[in-house]
Amino acid sequence: MHTKEYMQSDIENMDKDFRIQLINSLGGFKSICLIGTKNTDGLTNLGLFNTIFHVGSAPAMYGFISRPSDRERHTLENILQTKQYTINQVHSDFYKKAHQASAKYPREVSEFNMVGLKEGYIEKCIAPFVAESNIKFGLELAETNTLQNKNTIVIGYVRHIIIQNDLIDNDGFISLTKARTIAGSGCDAYYHAFFKERLGYAQP
Repeated sequence: MHTKEYMQSDIENMDKDFRIQLINSLGGFKSICLIGTKNTDGLTNLGLFNTIFHVGSAPAMYGFISRPSDRERHTLENILQTKQYTINQVHSDFYKKAHQASAKYPREVSEFNMVGLKEGYIEKCIAPFVAESNIKFGLELAETNTLQNKNTIVIGYVRHIIIQNDLIDNDGFISLTKARTIAGSGCDAYYHAFFKERLGYAQP
């Protein structure tokens, strides 16, 4: 089997679009989620992210990475203003609408309206949830860290969880297959998640 080897100089000199797709795909499948926010003027925003990661369970924390803050980043700006946001899993019945939310709409335009998804609200959370999502959670900002490449790591405490009851097993495990959760690769590829098996806790 033939293989292709890229050295650092090759990566640095690649065509920009090719490099973006290659490096984005390198880590394998990623979670695809919509982040809902609202600014202090009451304008809602919905952004598509594939950089969601689990930080801890006690306290419950999740993080994501926002791209360089040296230009307009409505999601990040809204979170810094209000300290609240929601993360909503993307499912197979609305992934095309979710993808459209990655378009660069003006600040005064709500992606909810442009892509045809509904805002959902609960008490004590000003940020909008995606009503169509089967698995979603509300967060309170804990901290941010700016990296050398000007990307920002955003860490939040999980304050609210909204999930269909039949998606949770007795031990707390969530069935992503039942939820029809979509996985992603690169910047624009979407996949169905199929269950293989659960393995027991590994011992030495």
